[in-house]
Amino acid sequence: MQAHKGRPREFDADSALDKALHVFWQRGYEGASLSDLTEAMGINRPSLYAAFGNKEELFRRALDRYAERGPGRALSEALAEPTARDVVARLLKNVAISLTDPSNPRGCLSVQAALTCGEASDAIKQELCKRRSEAEQKLRARLERAIDEGDLSFDADAAQLARFVSTVTQGMSVQAAGGASRDDLLHVADMAMKAWPG
Repeated sequence: MQAHKGRPREFDADSALDKALHVFWQRGYEGASLSDLTEAMGINRPSLYAAFGNKEELFRRALDRYAERGPGRALSEALAEPTARDVVARLLKNVAISLTDPSNPRGCLSVQAALTCGEASDAIKQELCKRRSEAEQKLRARLERAIDEGDLSFDADAAQLARFVSTVTQGMSVQAAGGASRDDLLHVADMAMKAWPG
């Protein structure tokens, strides 16, 4: 039995990453200590470093996982809708539902983490801003297509509309983190759609 003493514990990397994601989601990047992460993941620090690199790399991997599911998936599902109005309505509804999913921490990981990043974590803050900007650009491109197709008025401003929708979704995230219910957020989504052109 002595031969196994120094060998790192076997663990399921996907499951460990999901657990790390939840810790970051609940506590933000800076609020999640290595001890919090290793305890939740059921591994020791050498195993964490061997499998995921440092804390920053683990967080980036957790963000990738987040983008594949829940709030991160809300946009990709919505972009497939046939009209610009349907895209935005579906996005806002998806966001309201995912932000209040009882199986996840409340709010949006990327918004929460960015709000709690200090100067020491500037690279993480920049990464979060870049990812949010990329999502906004995808929405803008879809709205530009809607203008080209005549689905949105030719004088509509796709960039400003995309910024409006992003602002609403980020506000919904802050509201969810503060305890707003699913119904509260769905009402916000309905109000936002009343401001939609056409």
